Amino acid sequence: MDHLGQFGNDPCDKPPCRGCSSYLVEPYIKCAECGPPPFLLCLQCFARGFEYKKHQSDHSYEIMTSDFPVLDPSWTAKEEMALLEAVMDCGFGNWQDVANQMRTKSKDDCEKHYMKHFINNPLFASTLLNSKHTEERKKAERAIPFQPSDDPPRPTFDSLLSRDMAGYMPARADFVEEFDNYAEWDLRDIDFIEDDSDVLHALKIAVVDIYLSRLKERQRRKKIIRDHGLINLRKFQILERRYPKEVQDLYEAMRSFARILGPFEHDKFIEGYAREFELRKEIKQLQEYRAAGIKTFHSARIYDRLKKSREEERLKPKMLDEVLQLIPDSNACQQWLNRQAAIDAGLNPALPLASNSGRRNAPPLNLTGLPGTEKLNEKEKELCQVVRLVPSAYLEYKAALVSECSKQGGLRLAQARALIKIDVNKTRKIYDFLIREGYINKA
Repeated sequence: MDHLGQFGNDPCDKPPCRGCSSYLVEPYIKCAECGPPPFLLCLQCFARGFEYKKHQSDHSYEIMTSDFPVLDPSWTAKEEMALLEAVMDCGFGNWQDVANQMRTKSKDDCEKHYMKHFINNPLFASTLLNSKHTEERKKAERAIPFQPSDDPPRPTFDSLLSRDMAGYMPARADFVEEFDNYAEWDLRDIDFIEDDSDVLHALKIAVVDIYLSRLKERQRRKKIIRDHGLINLRKFQILERRYPKEVQDLYEAMRSFARILGPFEHDKFIEGYAREFELRKEIKQLQEYRAAGIKTFHSARIYDRLKKSREEERLKPKMLDEVLQLIPDSNACQQWLNRQAAIDAGLNPALPLASNSGRRNAPPLNLTGLPGTEKLNEKEKELCQVVRLVPSAYLEYKAALVSECSKQGGLRLAQARALIKIDVNKTRKIYDFLIREGYINKA
């Protein structure tokens, strides 16, 4: 019985003959009853009836050979394997080197056979390589589209809006600075002339091929930005903040995998996880109701109302301790009462004032002649006087907080304190003032 040889064309890849220890050359004999490892013999040792330990000369055997056609009547299986190994060693397209390594076929024969049976073969139409080439042919390179409008935004270079849009210019549907922006420099001095030698011509072709690969990478990155809607970064952040914090953490962790999954699959995965999170939260709440012996939704609403009341009662001793600390300072105590009245009325309380018991309040800062005073409105001047902050420093802190809020879509007090390395009480007053005046918003 004939079988395809299990090893490559190089005799060194095959185990030696068990009889004479020489390298095996097809055809050779494999014992069907001995092994593993396979018991292999050359034709000479098989002809003289070589026996070794358990192997006997009357054992059944197989003839190992690759001398039969597979895909083409004029190509044996041995030559097919040799072609694949040569293409892997020399690289796709180097047909002359492939033919030199094979020795039995010409350059044209190798190219035509490989393209016909391994590239354009209908049997391989569903392979990943073919699918990739089909997708590249269908999707021609095109500019990243922007939402049509009568007057598209035209942000100035290096402005906040320009940075938010990754440098994208909607009016001309392109970026201010491309990825690998100086890739064209390698081609500026290349000129194909008739006097070029073959080697020089090949080198120039290689440089052009490298440039094309860099253009493909540039287009791939543009495609990711287009498919995932990353141009409008602020809208992207607003959509992200609609999820609970736990889902936002997963969103952040999975962001690097979005380019692999694709926009639809990635959003579907995040939505599925968000739905799972909500279901787990509801199940946990139902389990809490069941543990409390609640069986109806009406009873559950009463339970939630009573639970909220208990939490408020638990906080009252803390409020009492706070009032006791403020009693020695009548001014601070009156301010606390005014703040609580504003909270009870559903209004945004004034700047929180800490207790100054035992200390005299510092006089307001005189802003006369200080740089930056003319850039402040009356409320900002009053704030700088109260917190004793020079106008130039206030303007710097304000710009930093407004910029960070624009990037994040909102700002927390902890983030403001991380940005402004000053007294935490002053930071709190600046933060609350900017929120009250509408310069920033809470995250």
